Amino acid sequence: MSRRSGVLEFAVLGLLREAPMHGYELRKRLNTSLGVFRAFSYGSLYPCLKALVQQGWLAEESGRDPADPRATPLSNRRAKIVYRLTAEGKERFEELLAQTGPDAWEDEHFGVRFAFFGQTSQDVRMRVLEGRRSRLEERLAKMRASMARTREKLDAYTLELQRHGMESVEREVRWLNELIESEREGQDQRDHRERGGARERARPDPSDDSTN
Repeated sequence: MSRRSGVLEFAVLGLLREAPMHGYELRKRLNTSLGVFRAFSYGSLYPCLKALVQQGWLAEESGRDPADPRATPLSNRRAKIVYRLTAEGKERFEELLAQTGPDAWEDEHFGVRFAFFGQTSQDVRMRVLEGRRSRLEERLAKMRASMARTREKLDAYTLELQRHGMESVEREVRWLNELIESEREGQDQRDHRERGGARERARPDPSDDSTN
C-alpha cells in the first residue's frame, strides 16, 4: 500500500469510528477537517472504501439520500450507501493508531495523526511528537548547511525564500517543544495524583480500633 493510500485508510477508519457516514459526508469531512485532503475527489475515495469493505473493516448499509443534491451517488440505486466501522475495522484503526514509526512523522501523515491525538494514548503521542521534532531538527540542520554553502551564489529572492522555509521549520520545532512539554507536565500531574491516591489508600483508618 502506498504512503498516500495508507494515510487515507487511517483517516477514513478514524472518521468512521466517530459515526457512520455516506460517501459525500465522508469526503466533506476529509476536505474540511483534514487539510491534507483538500480538493479531494470522491473518485479517489471510492477505491479506498471498496478495499476497506473487502477487508471486512467497513460494512455497507442502505441509507437515506444526503441533503446536498450535489452528492455523488455510490451506485445506480436511489439510496445512498452508508459506511459503518466493523469490530475488525475498529481493531485495525487501534493498530494503526498505536504505530509510531517514521511514517507517522512525515509531513503528510503527521497532520492526519495529530488530528486523531484525542483518541491516542499519551505514550504514543509523545513518541510521535518526539519523532516529528527529531525529523524536523535533521531537516533544519541540512537547510542551514546548504544555505552556508550556497548563500554567496544565490540572488536575494532565492535566499529570502530559503530563509522563509527555515523559519517555517523553526516555528514548528518550537510548537512541538511546547506540545512535548505540555504532555510531560500532564503526565507528571497524573503520576502525582496516582501517588497521592496510593498513599491515601495505604494510610490506616483512624476509626479502625482493631489494634486496641
